[in-house]
Amino acid sequence: MTRIQPRSVPQQAFARLADAGLHPLLARLYAARGIRRADELDTSLKNLLPPEALTGTTEAAILLADAIEAGARMVIVADYDCDGATACAVGVRALRAFGADVHYLVPDRVTLGYGLTPAMVEIAARLEPDVLITVDNGIASVEGIAAARAHGMATVITDHHLPGDVLPEADVIVNPNQPGCEFPSKALAGVGAMFYTMLALRAELRERGAFSGAKEPNLAELLDLVALGTVADVVKLDRNNRILVAQGLARMRAGRLQPGIRALFGLAGRDPARASTMDLGFMIGPRLNAAGRLSDMSLGIECLITDDPGRAMNIAQELDKLNRERRSIEAGMQEEALARLEGFDAGNRATVALFEPDWHQGVIGIVAGRIKERLHRPTIAFARANDGELKGSGRSIPGLHLRDALDLVTKRHPDLIVRFGGHAMAAGLTIRESELARFDAAFEDVVGELLEPAQLERRIDTDGSLESGYFALDAVRLLEHEIWGQGFPAPVFDDVFRVERQRLLKDKHLKLDLCRNAARYEAIQFNHAGGAPEQIHAAYRLGINEFRGVSSVQLMLEHFEAA
Repeated sequence: MTRIQPRSVPQQAFARLADAGLHPLLARLYAARGIRRADELDTSLKNLLPPEALTGTTEAAILLADAIEAGARMVIVADYDCDGATACAVGVRALRAFGADVHYLVPDRVTLGYGLTPAMVEIAARLEPDVLITVDNGIASVEGIAAARAHGMATVITDHHLPGDVLPEADVIVNPNQPGCEFPSKALAGVGAMFYTMLALRAELRERGAFSGAKEPNLAELLDLVALGTVADVVKLDRNNRILVAQGLARMRAGRLQPGIRALFGLAGRDPARASTMDLGFMIGPRLNAAGRLSDMSLGIECLITDDPGRAMNIAQELDKLNRERRSIEAGMQEEALARLEGFDAGNRATVALFEPDWHQGVIGIVAGRIKERLHRPTIAFARANDGELKGSGRSIPGLHLRDALDLVTKRHPDLIVRFGGHAMAAGLTIRESELARFDAAFEDVVGELLEPAQLERRIDTDGSLESGYFALDAVRLLEHEIWGQGFPAPVFDDVFRVERQRLLKDKHLKLDLCRNAARYEAIQFNHAGGAPEQIHAAYRLGINEFRGVSSVQLMLEHFEAA
């Protein structure tokens, strides 16, 4: 069952925003998303939270500045997703601009798993680093940090994941979610944490006179990387993150972007001059993520740190090829998952846990997300790992903090989960294959207690009916230009239409000609092979259909039901 629920629009806030000169449509959308004053929408860099407000940045800056002055060697250990790759690229580019001797490593997803493990430290030790820096990982690496310290390495953790009960004994931890940190933006991505660390380091080097007689590195040149990692990691777009993303998109639209990101835009068939959060989340991010899922994320990082446009294009083409392979693998896994779920009564269960012996570790998170969207249940997909273990990737629904749910499972069954970590909406874990049935039961029990029955009903929040005058290219481009994402959702409207014509495209996408108040509209619902009744109540987004050089408005249906 899916319920279409229009958002309420506080009229006082709407009037205040409209009176301040905001476009009436935007005033309505922003008021419904909690914006009360026009100055809350000011995304200039002067409104960014200061680096010193983030616990650990000052100490990290001193340690790294000392290391640069001493000519020490640094190694960054990255994560194998888009956030980790962009965080690594920000670190490499900034530290090299500051004169540091810096290298990077990424763990192999299959053989080494996530984070700074002792095995990963042994690999890093071959580079003989004086300083080890983690990006988008490390807050759970108690044993890994201990191993690094045993090798005599200074250790700096930059991360944003939620900490466990015990913190690693690193020299410095930069993480807005660590105990005692009062940084207001708890939703900072891993790339954001690294960017803040580099801002603090530049300030420290400036104090020491490191840029006397030389041009000071402009870290704003890295904001396209920060925007990409922030959007791709689906962190909440609070005001601080919206500033980072808006500034990064502004640079892309002005043509000031890394050669690798430019190449990825080209291969995705998108124009950087019209870059949007949708481009970053659904076109560019997946192409980078494909390297970490199927190959080696070093490929993605090289794409982001090279200044050679030709080399960037060559790497981007390889990433594009991997992404096509990823989509093919994902389609097969999703088909298997749906076959397993035939006859599955979602009403009797609060969770879904799936495993197939031949599933690929790199794609289980996407499959979990697809099943979660279809069934509106917290879903964990498992793939076989080494030594009789299964690796799981989970996706949650609103109302359930997935990492906290796994933590509760661990407290009740201390021997069940080997390791876990993550966020509210996504988490990863490892269990023994022999314990799958027991985990399924324990996870179901915990989630069944934490969620109310109403939360298991899918709800589409919309912005209500859309006036006919806004079904226009200018309105679509107005909306595309704004910053939307997790916690600040892109506009979805709902209206009643008469279906005048319908047909299937490629046997799986429903193409519709709709009519409302004598006006006709083209619409499409992807991956929906069923037909539509004569009159529908539809939740939809506004999109642009480009065909043979002609642009027209197209409604992208999220859901419809008989009106």
